[in-house]
Amino acid sequence: MAMPVTLIPGDGIGPEVVNAAVEVIEAAGVQLQWERVAAGAGAVATHGTPIPAETIESIRRNKLALKGPLATPVGEGYRSANVALRKEFDLYANVRPARSFAGVESRYSGVDLVVIRENTQGLYSGVEHYVDDDHNAAESISIITRKGSERIIQYAFDYVRARHRRRLTLVHKANILKCTSGLFLEVGRGIAAKNPDIDFREMIVDNCAMQLVRNPNQFDVLVTTNLFGDILSDLTSGLIGGLGLTAGANIGKDTAIFEAVHGTAPDIAGKGVSNPTAVMLAGSMLLEHIGERTAGDRLVTAVRETIAAREATTPDLGGSATTRMFTQAVVKRLR
Repeated sequence: MAMPVTLIPGDGIGPEVVNAAVEVIEAAGVQLQWERVAAGAGAVATHGTPIPAETIESIRRNKLALKGPLATPVGEGYRSANVALRKEFDLYANVRPARSFAGVESRYSGVDLVVIRENTQGLYSGVEHYVDDDHNAAESISIITRKGSERIIQYAFDYVRARHRRRLTLVHKANILKCTSGLFLEVGRGIAAKNPDIDFREMIVDNCAMQLVRNPNQFDVLVTTNLFGDILSDLTSGLIGGLGLTAGANIGKDTAIFEAVHGTAPDIAGKGVSNPTAVMLAGSMLLEHIGERTAGDRLVTAVRETIAAREATTPDLGGSATTRMFTQAVVKRLR
């Protein structure tokens, strides 16, 4: 029986790239039972909420989801549906690989690193408010717990060991944020002492940002808090060519959501020229998660070879191919 997976097409170009990902996953030889549900701005229009109850119920039942980009209003309106889903299912680990592509112009080559970000705490805890009636001042509270720090840092150590990576760098700002970032660093040092086989390093976040730009190849796996991870993972995407080439996984104790990390690109929605690479790679991460590692590796190889050959390159990468043409090229390699 096919494994059920919640499928969230999302907003803007979401349906286009998600449909492309479904096609290549099936071409890789894995049959999944896709359960389509709504979330994001489109769900607000049809259901009156960015995350309908049926969507929550589907993810809770299946414990596995593939998601396209969701629109979030800037400055007003509903809070991020992405953040809400992470909190609802306690998806505490966000995993964002960044690996150079042959055939993609970039300032760097040979980049192969992963940002592991705590996904539920920090300044994204949602504890913020105006401090006066006229909305002239506001404050936000960053929440860092020992339990939250322990589980994400231990996850990062386990990730490094299981995948035979080279080293783990903990990124912090404990020189200034002595309580919150200080607690995160303290926990990291304690776990590192129990894992002497892992090359463990620590780095202040502003220095890390500079070092990533100076020489990204010195890094392997980074683990950090929510806000820093959000920023640095976008930076590392820029090192390899942009968010259109980057996938993300949100991992919890018993539930996981895999996604394209780029935006909804409303300016090209419906034109059929969006690049589906990110959500295809998210699909490969999903396959690995459910034990279909061989199929996931084949999918990644097909995507990377298609981009390297530049036979069906979409406009964002300097070509003129459509989403459909790129998808067909990947499917051809898989079959």
